[in-house]
Amino acid sequence: MTSTDSRPARPFGAVGTAMVTPLTEDGHKVDLDAAQKLAVHITEHGNDAIVVSGTTGEAPTLTDVEKLELARAVRDAVGPEITVVAGVGTYDTAHSIDLAREHAKLGLDGLLIVTPYYSKPSQAGVIAHTTAIADSTDLPVMLYDIPGRSAIPLAYETLMRLGENPRIRAVKDAKADLHQASRIMSQTDLVYYSGEDGLNLPWLCIGASGIVSVVGQVAGELEKEMIEAVDRSDLVAAREAHHRLVPVVEAIMNHMPGAVAAKAALHLQGVLPHAAMRGPHVPADTDQLRMLQTALDAAGLL
Repeated sequence: MTSTDSRPARPFGAVGTAMVTPLTEDGHKVDLDAAQKLAVHITEHGNDAIVVSGTTGEAPTLTDVEKLELARAVRDAVGPEITVVAGVGTYDTAHSIDLAREHAKLGLDGLLIVTPYYSKPSQAGVIAHTTAIADSTDLPVMLYDIPGRSAIPLAYETLMRLGENPRIRAVKDAKADLHQASRIMSQTDLVYYSGEDGLNLPWLCIGASGIVSVVGQVAGELEKEMIEAVDRSDLVAAREAHHRLVPVVEAIMNHMPGAVAAKAALHLQGVLPHAAMRGPHVPADTDQLRMLQTALDAAGLL
C-alpha cells in the first residue's frame, strides 16, 4: 500500500463523538462532574472532537441553562486542543439565534445546526432559518442533515446556497445520500462528516473529513485506527477496523435509541456510574444490556 498522506481539510477534527449527557440517577439534573470525566475519557481514547447537546445528548430534553452549563463544563475539561461543538438548532429561529449567541460566549469551536424539525418549513424557509443562525455569531457552523428526525432533507440546491456562506463549513450527514454529497464536495468548499456509524467507512472513502459518532465514545480508538488507515490509503487496514466495529455498531445503533445504548455501554465499561435517561427515553432492559455486553466483550472493549 502507498504511504501517501491524503488527509482532507478538517475544520471540526477527524474522530468526533456525539456525547451523551450524563444525568443524576433520578434524571432530574445534568451531572456536570460526570460530563467532564466522560469528556476527558473520550479524548483519551481516540477522539479529537466532541459534540454536546446533539441527538445523542438528549438535546430536546435539556433546558437552555443546562445546555450552556454542559458546553462550558466540557470546554473547561478538555482544554483548547480538543474541538468542542454545541448543538443550538431548534424548530424556532429566534430561539436558535439566542442559543447560538449565548454559546458563542463560551470559547467553543463551532455550532451544530440541525434542519428545523417538526415545523417542516420549505427549503426557502430552511435557508432563511439556517442563514440567520449562522450569521448571528462568528463561529463556524456544521449543518446536521437528518431527515429521519427532522422530516425534511437538505436539498442539493439548498446545500449549494448554504455553502456560499463563509461561516457554514461542514455537513454532518445522516441521510446516507453519498452521491449528493459527492456532488456537493466536488463543487463547493463544504466538507462532510459521517453522521451514521454503519456508513463511516464508505463516507471516508468518498472524501468525508471525519465522523461524528455515537459509537465513538465507546470505541474511539478503533474508529481512529480506521480513519488513520484511510488517510494513508491502506484500505485493507481500514476494512479490518471497520469489520471489528460492525458488531458494536449493530448493538448500539440498531436495537434501541443510540442515546440509550451509548449510556448503557458506557456504564458497562465503568465509565458512567449509571445509565439514567430523561423521558421519553427509558434505560436499556435486561436483554438489551446482555446484547451490548456480548458485543463489547467480543470487540475487546470491556
